[in-house]
Amino acid sequence: MTTAGNWFFWAAMSAFFAALTAIFAKIGLKGVDSDFATLIRTAVIIVVLTAFVVATGKWSNPWALQNKTWLFLTLSGLATGASWVCYFRALQIGDASKVAPVDKFSLVLVAIFAFVFLGERPGAREWLGILMVGAGVVVLGLKK
Repeated sequence: MTTAGNWFFWAAMSAFFAALTAIFAKIGLKGVDSDFATLIRTAVIIVVLTAFVVATGKWSNPWALQNKTWLFLTLSGLATGASWVCYFRALQIGDASKVAPVDKFSLVLVAIFAFVFLGERPGAREWLGILMVGAGVVVLGLKK
């Protein structure tokens, strides 16, 4: 298994770090406003990622990017920021073990959006898994 080209490896690593994000954020949110905490988190990400891109020689002229690339990366950044603000607020008032799985309802939405906007066609097995995630979110969201 070569990890550089294995999407599943990187997706699994993303899930691992996302899980740590929820736990570390929940602990770090004690006694601080969730929006301010999101700002601190974002500043750390900018510094670390800039250093990584420069150190690995991946820096290139951002002004050489196409307008369409700028538009969609900007929209992605805005959506990410909105997601983080909502996620940190939810973590501040809810249990991490409940907030994080509900946040992963994004999996269901990604599948639907990819079907509608990108023409992706998941198979029956994939749709079954997606529906199971959706059902799990409904179960978590039901009041006791």
